[in-house]
Amino acid sequence: MIRLEDIQKVYFIGIGGIGMSALARYFAFHGREVSGYDKTETVLTKQLVSEGIPVHYKEDLELAPKDAQLVVYTPAVPANHAELEYYRRHNYTLMKRSEVLGVITQGSFNICVAGTHGKTTITTMIAHLLRHSGYGCNAFLGGVAVNYNSNYWSNERNVCVVEADEYDRSFLRLSPDIAVITAMDADHLDIYGTAENMEAAFIEFSGKLKPGGTLISKYGLEKNDELKGDQHLLYHQQDQRADVFAANVRMFHGSYQFNVISKDWILRDVVLHMGGLHNIENVVAAIAVAHQLGIEDDKIKAAVEAFKGVKRRFEYIIKSDKPGKTVYVDDYAHHPEELRALISGAKGLFPDMKCTVIFQPHLFTRTRDFAAEFAQSLELADEVVLLPIYPARELPIEGVTSNMILEHINKEEKYLLNKHQVLDWVKQARREGWLLLSAGAGDIDTLVQPLKELLAK
Repeated sequence: MIRLEDIQKVYFIGIGGIGMSALARYFAFHGREVSGYDKTETVLTKQLVSEGIPVHYKEDLELAPKDAQLVVYTPAVPANHAELEYYRRHNYTLMKRSEVLGVITQGSFNICVAGTHGKTTITTMIAHLLRHSGYGCNAFLGGVAVNYNSNYWSNERNVCVVEADEYDRSFLRLSPDIAVITAMDADHLDIYGTAENMEAAFIEFSGKLKPGGTLISKYGLEKNDELKGDQHLLYHQQDQRADVFAANVRMFHGSYQFNVISKDWILRDVVLHMGGLHNIENVVAAIAVAHQLGIEDDKIKAAVEAFKGVKRRFEYIIKSDKPGKTVYVDDYAHHPEELRALISGAKGLFPDMKCTVIFQPHLFTRTRDFAAEFAQSLELADEVVLLPIYPARELPIEGVTSNMILEHINKEEKYLLNKHQVLDWVKQARREGWLLLSAGAGDIDTLVQPLKELLAK
């Protein structure tokens, strides 16, 4: 087993990924020499450079350090990547991101959050609750916490809050003391083959809990009875059969106030300034974790009220209470259920506004496997704009395009545009009292600032 304390120079292939950048920041924080490659410059890679971590964007062996003691890579990088092939051929110490995370968290108390959706928000909420309350934690997040503008932070308390990614079975390398499972909906079928295989991986993940560990899973999951854990709590947004749930939910100005109820305690008048009813459910899970750790009620409430959210998770880009004004929300939603939660949550908060969603499908395989389900979710909006599929790690599949989704949408107001056409379309389509949503896990985020500037005029 590799001893991280012996490593002084670390190189990352795919350093711009959200999980990879958190690890890069971890090593840099601990005084290691860190550098990396990514195929495109982003806001995140620019931040890494500003923090003293060199990043290059050309697949060039001349730029790859030959004295790296550890090379970390992500499954998103193609196997034939020139730098990856070089390090493999010359027998460097190569580790996947998940392997490194497993080594880092070996000796700590670990809170690991898994699930096909909701995990980034819940992980960030838990880490924020622990940080804001003064409890303290080390955080490895799958999104950027708006409060701290980072996906990583460190603390002397030997507690790690980790987003447990199911892709490539990465989460099976972790050893949780507290595990949260949010959902087990079919996804990543390019890896798992069937929904049953994926569910089996989540059951195996629950079996990674340390003796005496606590499992907190969503009430209503089909496989809840097969999940393992010496203590098993169920949470839900509102179902009173769960061990922890929310009640008396009130809406005001795009925020919520509610009670969180357990058979042992009640937390009254919790205020959450984050849209979407699904985020009430997410914070119920985070509060359940905080209670397991013995954090006081007043500190939990203060932390929740101070939570500003996660970038690209129901993120208000433009928000106004004035009649006739535009509300613009950006979200990372890239699965049918996430889209459903985004659109229904937004429409619930702003029921009198016309809702338009601009969606960029992510991956050819996911589009092929869930075209009809995507269409069903998108139909919840009043108007739909589809962008071409963002391929990420995949090569095109013949016959698989965004049109597969478009054809299933039973709506007149539906459009297929490329990214360059969107701004002109929005300029023509804008109206008073407009609720605009942009969604997707690809590069649709590059449209956010131009759209914000356009709508602010």
